[in-house]
Amino acid sequence: MEESICRIELEIDEQVFIAKVQTDMGGPREYQSKRFDRLLTQLMTELQAEFEPDFE
Repeated sequence: MEESICRIELEIDEQVFIAKVQTDMGGPREYQSKRFDRLLTQLMTELQAEFEPDFE
């Protein structure tokens, strides 16, 4: 059985890329960047930190 852990919406407004993210742990939030690759990097970093187990 599949379980959704994250919802991501990608938009562009004029020259700004927007990622709207919602997770159960972090709630709704929004990231913006003028460069799509930087937006994806930021999004990946944030989600990786949220979903990876803490090994400390």
